[in-house]
Amino acid sequence: MAGDGELSLDACDGVGVTSSLDESVGGGEAALGPDSKISLFEVTGCFKALQQLYYDPDMGKKNVAQKWLTQAQASPQAWHFCWALLRPDKVPEIQFFGASTLHAKISRHWSDLPTGQLDSLRSQLIAQVGQFASGPKMVLTRLCVALASLVLHVVPETWPTAVPDLLCAFQTGEGVTEADGQARCLALLEILCVLPEELQSCRIAASRRSQLRSALAVEWTSVCSLLQQLLQRADAPCGVRERVMRCVSSWLTLDITLKDSEGLLQSCFAVLKESELFDIAVETIVSIISQPDCQRFADSLLKVVPQVLGLQEQLKKAVRDGDMEMSHGICRIAVALGETHCRTLLEQVDHWQGFQALVSMIMSCTGTPGRYPVDETSSSLTLTFWYTLQDEVTSLDAERQTLYLQIYRPVYFQLVDVLLQKACFPRDEDYATWSADDKEQFRTYRVDISDTLMYVYELLGPELLRNLYDKLGTLLTDTTHPSSWQDIEALLFGFQSIAETVDVSYSDVIPGLIGLIPLITANNIQLAETIMFTIGSLAEWLADHSLMLASVLPVVLHGLSNPDLSVSCVSALKRICRECRHDLHLHASDIMAVSQAVLDKEIHKSPQCMWIMQALGFLLSALPSEEILGKLLSLVTPHIQQLEKLANELASSANKLPTIHILGLLSNLFSTFDLNKQSERLEVMRPVQTQPCNNNPVVVVLQQAFPLIQTVLNKWLNEPEVVEAVCAVFEKSLKTLIHDFAPLVTQLCELIGQMFSAYPQASALDLTRQLVHVYGCEKDHFTPITALLELITNITMSIFQLGSRDHPDVVESFMQLHAQVLRRKSELYLSDHLDIKAVFYCGILSFKFPETPTLKATCLLFTELISHCEDVPAVRELLQDDGKLLLQTLLEAIGGECPSSLAEHYAEVLFSVSRNCPSVLSLWLREALLPPGFPSAHLTAENKEHFCQQILREQASKRRMKDIVKEFALLSRGLEGTEYTASY
Repeated sequence: MAGDGELSLDACDGVGVTSSLDESVGGGEAALGPDSKISLFEVTGCFKALQQLYYDPDMGKKNVAQKWLTQAQASPQAWHFCWALLRPDKVPEIQFFGASTLHAKISRHWSDLPTGQLDSLRSQLIAQVGQFASGPKMVLTRLCVALASLVLHVVPETWPTAVPDLLCAFQTGEGVTEADGQARCLALLEILCVLPEELQSCRIAASRRSQLRSALAVEWTSVCSLLQQLLQRADAPCGVRERVMRCVSSWLTLDITLKDSEGLLQSCFAVLKESELFDIAVETIVSIISQPDCQRFADSLLKVVPQVLGLQEQLKKAVRDGDMEMSHGICRIAVALGETHCRTLLEQVDHWQGFQALVSMIMSCTGTPGRYPVDETSSSLTLTFWYTLQDEVTSLDAERQTLYLQIYRPVYFQLVDVLLQKACFPRDEDYATWSADDKEQFRTYRVDISDTLMYVYELLGPELLRNLYDKLGTLLTDTTHPSSWQDIEALLFGFQSIAETVDVSYSDVIPGLIGLIPLITANNIQLAETIMFTIGSLAEWLADHSLMLASVLPVVLHGLSNPDLSVSCVSALKRICRECRHDLHLHASDIMAVSQAVLDKEIHKSPQCMWIMQALGFLLSALPSEEILGKLLSLVTPHIQQLEKLANELASSANKLPTIHILGLLSNLFSTFDLNKQSERLEVMRPVQTQPCNNNPVVVVLQQAFPLIQTVLNKWLNEPEVVEAVCAVFEKSLKTLIHDFAPLVTQLCELIGQMFSAYPQASALDLTRQLVHVYGCEKDHFTPITALLELITNITMSIFQLGSRDHPDVVESFMQLHAQVLRRKSELYLSDHLDIKAVFYCGILSFKFPETPTLKATCLLFTELISHCEDVPAVRELLQDDGKLLLQTLLEAIGGECPSSLAEHYAEVLFSVSRNCPSVLSLWLREALLPPGFPSAHLTAENKEHFCQQILREQASKRRMKDIVKEFALLSRGLEGTEYTASY
C-alpha cells in the first residue's frame, strides 16, 4: 500500500450494491398522487417517490413520481436533502439520485445556493467523491460531474486555483481521507475527464465558455505531467492507463496544441503494442494529431511522421495474421496524419521523402489484401486522403506543383490499378456465401471507389482512359491468357465511373470501347449490369456519334427481357432515348416492339415499367409528326382497354393496384412526351408544320380516354392513391403540353370540382394550382378557373368548420393554391363570389398546425396576400379589420417553440407587412404586445419595445428582418446568449 503522499496503483474493485429500494424505505408503499404537497421535501418522500418510479408497474404513477422528483430537485430544500440520499447505507439508485440532484442544483440553480455556503459545498463535495471513489461507478461519475460544474461556476474569479487544488487534494489525500491511493487516482482521473466535457455540454454564453476554456487550458502543463507520469509507469494497471488516455482526449477539446502534447503522444505510440489498450490508444493518437491547429507546429508534425512510419511492421504482421482491428487502427492513424496535415507536410519540401513514405504507407492500406468488407475494413478509410492530396498538390504554386506532379502522377496511376482491383467482385462461390449486409456494404464501397476514380480523372486526364482501354483490349483479345469476368467488369466499371460525370466527348478511345462491348460474353449478371450502366453513361457521347448506336442498342434491347437486369437495362434505354431521340427513327420500331413485349409480359417491376414509358415518351415525341399519333395509339390502346376492363369490375383490393399501375404508365408516358421542347430543333433538322394545339397527340388520347377516366374516378373517389394517380395523368400532361392542353381545361375544371366535392384531397388542389400557373392569365379560361376556385374555397372552409386537424395535407395545398392565385392572377380575388375573408381565417387557423410544411405554406399565402393590399380592395379592407389579429397570431407563433427554419418564414410575413402596411404596423404591433406575458413570460417590456423599434425601422433588408425575428424567438424561449444561439 502506498503512503499518504502518493497515488497508489494497487488493484481495487468497486463493490456493487444490489439490494432493492425496499431495504431503505422499509417496505412501505405510499403512492404519490397529483395533489401531493411539495412545499417541504423530506428524505422519506424521495425514497417513496424513487420506489414508485423504479418499481411500480403503473405508468401513470411512474409519471407522477417523475414529475414530483423533478420538482423536488428544483426546490431550495434539495441543497440539504441530497446529502442524506448519499449516505453509505443507501442503495445505489438512491445515491445516484442524490448525486444527480446535487448536479442539477449546481448546474441549473446556482443562484439558489445559500449565502456563505460555497466553501462548505466544495469541501463536502470533494469528500463525497472520495467516499465513492471505490464505487458504485455511476454515483462516482455523477458526483465528479457535479464537482466539475461547481468548478466552472467559480473559475477563475472565486477559485482560480481549482485544478491545482484538486490535483493536490487527491494526490495527498487531504480532504479525501476515506479513499486509498488507487481509488483516489481513479477518482481524480474521472474528475479531469468530465471537466472539459461539462464545459462542452453546459448552457452558458459563448464569451463565458471562451473564458473558461482559456482558464482550464492554462492548467494543461500540470495535468499533462501527471497523465504522462501515470501512462509511463510500468506497474500501472490497464484501467488507470485507459482512464488517462480518455482524459487526454477530453482535454484536447480545450484546443491543446500538438507542441504541448508531444511527450504524451510518444507514450501513446508505445502503448499501441499492448493489445488490451490498442483501441483507446488509437483513439487518443488520432485525436491528438487531428487537431487542425497542429499546422502551426510543423516541427512537431515532422516528429510524428517517423513514429507513424514505425508502425509499418506492426501493420504488416496484423495483415498477415488477419487482425482486422489492428490493421484498421494503424490505418486510421496514418490517414489522420496525412489527411489533416497534407498541406503542411507538402510545404516541407526538404522532407518530401518522409511524406512520400507516408503516402506509400497509405497506399498499402488502400490495397490491403482481401475483399472488403469480409476480409478487411481498412481500405475504405483511405479514399478521402487521395482527394485531399490531389487538391493540395494542384493548389500549390507552379514550381512546387511541377515537382510534386512528377512524383505523384505515377502514384495516382498506381492508385487506379489498386482501386480497380479492390472493386473486383469475388469468385462466384465466395460471393454466394456473403450476407445481404456484406453485399450492401460492398456496393456502397464500389460507389465510393467510383467517385474517387471520377475525381482522379481530373488529375490524370485522357491518359487514364487510354490506360483503361489498352488493358481492356488486352483482356478481350489475348487468347493465350484467359481473363476472368471480374477483371473485365472492373475495367468497365472504371470507364463507367468516369463517363458518368465527366465529358468524354473528346476522347479518342470511346469508339474503340463501343466496338469492344459486343465482343464481351456477359455470362454473369454483375458483368451484364456493368455493361448496361456503361452504355447508359455514354448516352450523351452516342448522341454526337449516332452511327455507333447500331453497335450497342441491340445489346440493350436483348437485355430488356432479363428481369435480373431490370434496373441497369431500363436505365440505359431511358438515357439513350432521352439523349439520342432525334437519331432513333430507324430503331424506333425495334424499341417499341421490345418495350411493348416486356410490358405485356410484366417482366419488370412497376418503377422500371414507368421508366420504360418515360423512354418511349422521349422516343415518340421526336418521330416525324405523321407517325406520332399512330404509334402513340398502338402503345396506349392495350393499356386503356385493360383499364376499361378493370373499371367494369367491382372495386376491390385486387384491381386497385392494377388500376393505379396503368394510370402511372400513362402519366409517365405523357411526362416526357414533349413536342414543344423539340420544335426548334425539328425546324432546323427538317421542315415541319406546327400542329394546331387541338391536334396534339396527347390531347387526342386524353379526349378519347376522358369518359373512361371519369368512370374510374367515380368508382375510386374514396381511395386517395387512385385519385392521386388520376390527377398525376393530367398534371404531368399539363406540365409537358403547357398551352396545347387548352382544349381540356374546361372539362378538367369540372372534373376537379366533382372529385373535390365528393372527397377533398390535396392532389386535386395541386392540380388546380398547376392550372392556375399555366392558364391563370388567359381570358379564355378565366370563367371555369374562377368557378373552380370559388367551389374549392367554399368546400375547404367547411372542412375548417368541421375540424381540419386531420387534413394537414389539404390545408397545406389550399394555402399553396391561393398563394399561386395571388402571384399569377390576383384579379381572381376581384370575384364577388370568392370568400376572401374565409381564406384569411383559414390561414389564421393554419398557424396552429404543428406540421412545418403547412406553416411554411401559410406564411407564403399571407406574404402574397399582404403584398396586394393596394391593388385588391377586398384585401385592403380585410387587413384594416383583421390585420391586428394576423399580427397577434404571428407573434404567438414566433414566441412559441419556433424552430429556426420557421422563424425565417414568419419574418417574410412581417417584412411584407412592414413594406406594404407601414402606417398601421406601429399601432398593431404595440397593441398586440401590450398584454403582460404575451407572447412569452421571458420577455420584458424593454424587449418588446426594442423589437417594435427594430421592426418599424426595417423596410429594406429581408435578411436583417430574419435576424430580428430569430433574436426575438430566442428571447421568447429564454435562450438568448446560450450556445443554442449559434446553431439557430
